[in-house]
Amino acid sequence: MPLAFDLADIPDNALRENASMPAGTIQMRPFKLSDAAAFRALNEAWIDKYFGLEEPDRELLGNPIGHIIEPGGFIYMACIDGRAVGCCALIPEEAGVYQVAKMAVDEQHRGRGIGRKLLTHVIEHARAAGATLLTLESSNKLTSAVHLYESLGFRHLPPRPSPFARANVFMELSLTQKRD
Repeated sequence: MPLAFDLADIPDNALRENASMPAGTIQMRPFKLSDAAAFRALNEAWIDKYFGLEEPDRELLGNPIGHIIEPGGFIYMACIDGRAVGCCALIPEEAGVYQVAKMAVDEQHRGRGIGRKLLTHVIEHARAAGATLLTLESSNKLTSAVHLYESLGFRHLPPRPSPFARANVFMELSLTQKRD
């Protein structure tokens, strides 16, 4: 199925912006086709460490274009010196509603605020794309991630069915209401 836009065009502009950035600067940019392996590896690393891959993981990570981009979603990459060190996806659920998914930061780069910058970037882009609500599923084993979500205004929801056995934390962020 052809894409409505050419992903190969995205990196040219991003690479030009990189040329003037100081070494070690975190750059957020849209996913490009050459990021597929990094997107998969970043996510497989944390999933394997804490849980083990499930079939829905394999499907999403094996075909991010077909399962995330083509249905109207987005993937953003956090890069340092041109190397992908983090990623986060927005998967459309219904009109104006996206699920924050497959957020990962390379273990060697954790604790530097990359996750916060990446998620803040994703929230801003979701709002600009017309999203009114973001949802996410996580696990209480990922305490740092859950605290990050809470600090950015995500609110806990009651449990609901999920394709992921590990999911026991459900949250949402309204993009139309002011934070408390």
